[in-house]
Amino acid sequence: MADKKFTVGVLTSGGDAPGMNAAIRAVVRTSLTNNMDVIGIKHGYEGLISGEFNAMGPRDVGGILQRGGTILLTSRSKRFMEPSGQRDAIRKMNEAGMDALIVIGGEGSMNGAYALSQKGVKVIGIPGSIDNDIWGTNIAIGTDTAMNTIMEAVDKLRDTASSHQRAFLIETMGRNSGYLAVMAAIVCGAEVALIPEVPITADEVALSVEEAYKRGKTHAIIINAEGSGVRTTDLAETIDNMDVGFKTRMTILGHIQRGGSPTAYDRLLASRMGVKAVEALIEGHHGVMTGLKGKGVDFIPLLDVISNKRKVNMEYYHMAKVLAR
Repeated sequence: MADKKFTVGVLTSGGDAPGMNAAIRAVVRTSLTNNMDVIGIKHGYEGLISGEFNAMGPRDVGGILQRGGTILLTSRSKRFMEPSGQRDAIRKMNEAGMDALIVIGGEGSMNGAYALSQKGVKVIGIPGSIDNDIWGTNIAIGTDTAMNTIMEAVDKLRDTASSHQRAFLIETMGRNSGYLAVMAAIVCGAEVALIPEVPITADEVALSVEEAYKRGKTHAIIINAEGSGVRTTDLAETIDNMDVGFKTRMTILGHIQRGGSPTAYDRLLASRMGVKAVEALIEGHHGVMTGLKGKGVDFIPLLDVISNKRKVNMEYYHMAKVLAR
């Protein structure tokens, strides 16, 4: 009887991010090239517990590079947060003959991957998050696409803001990280960026907008990360009540930031990380996440990933303020 092939499971978990499909494609085709079988797991960790498994071949991942979202679908699983749910997941893996698991997802997904690794599962993580809030990698899959989506939206809103001499308040995602808001402020020429890492009041923002008006600006752009602590609706009301020179208009970008075809950068990054994840298993590594360091993709221990918090580079925050003059 022939020896059993090494079998890899792959899932996407948490919030979807453009480029996840490119990572799935890379994992599947790299595994098959190295004589491994691949099992796709639907609906993330919840599907792992429920046994929502399908064998994947090279044609199953054809034509998905340009697609947003994830063909494996995703969800958040309360059951998996409990040790009993994790035991059920491992049992399903064993019944399906999985020898290892590749998890594509955000910070919570990496916590789940670490929990499995502590129970003896060979796990490799791939960071996918539009917020870019995962420690251990310069950038996560999906961040570049989200940034481009924000930039295109702000550029269009600026045309209207300038024509009508308005202050546009634009809310971006970023519950715990101000990365998107800060970078958007730089590349879109915003007057103010509100981020979770730097406390600020609505009155202080209104005064900054008033100063911009006094300097002769014909409009103002304010980027507000959703986790900044200042509600966008409250901010708009404060600016209008203080009569700073501009009337406000508000746009909440919401989940549009998650969607769309991934950029060339995200497709390449996801492909590199997918290939590297399989290579990690071949080389005997596990309990690690792939992370972009400089120009190369390295292996970062999952314990380090979940034990640290990624912070906004404050040099970029100060740059945004300087360039807003």
